[in-house]
Amino acid sequence: MLHIKSVTCIKQERCLFADLNFSLNSGQIMQLAGPNGAGKTSLLRIVAGFSVPDEGAIFYKQQAITKHYEEYARDLLFIGHKTGVNAQLSALENVRHWLHINGYTNEPDLYPMLAKLGLVGLEDVPVRMLSAGQQRRVALVRLWLSDAKLWVLDEPFTALDKNGVAFLQQRFSEHLKSGGAILLTTHQDLTTQFENLQTVTLEYRY
Repeated sequence: MLHIKSVTCIKQERCLFADLNFSLNSGQIMQLAGPNGAGKTSLLRIVAGFSVPDEGAIFYKQQAITKHYEEYARDLLFIGHKTGVNAQLSALENVRHWLHINGYTNEPDLYPMLAKLGLVGLEDVPVRMLSAGQQRRVALVRLWLSDAKLWVLDEPFTALDKNGVAFLQQRFSEHLKSGGAILLTTHQDLTTQFENLQTVTLEYRY
């Protein structure tokens, strides 16, 4: 599904990683590991097409993403370390806005979905009044709404409690079983035993 070919990234005259190669297949989850500053977030942004590598290329279904980005973007769900939600809007308004800008015309019943994520009674509260963990859950609702096959997630467990982490990993399993793929960074251990888990470790380069 995804192939990272000979990718090099240089930031402020420091090489974060060079000639990086790996592939991610359908039904597979891959964790990017390594210390802070090793370039994990930079790599995720390159994979998502938000940044361009100094060398190398990203291929999705054997096609360079730079040449077919619109098609690639439709099959990609990116959730960064920041929640990417509007603090002035409520949880419900944020989710509806996300559905609208991504072209989803049939809105599902959002209240049960938000309830499953521990947001009962908070659906209409401005996000700025929610805790960090609750704001993270508002962003993660997209994982239950999107039909994208490739998920690129930067620290998705940030600010989640133990139950939230377990619930999210259950969703990961469902996505993988349906033929999806996940590339993520996390400082927390994956507590679920994923059959097709692979790890790519980036080292800090001085």
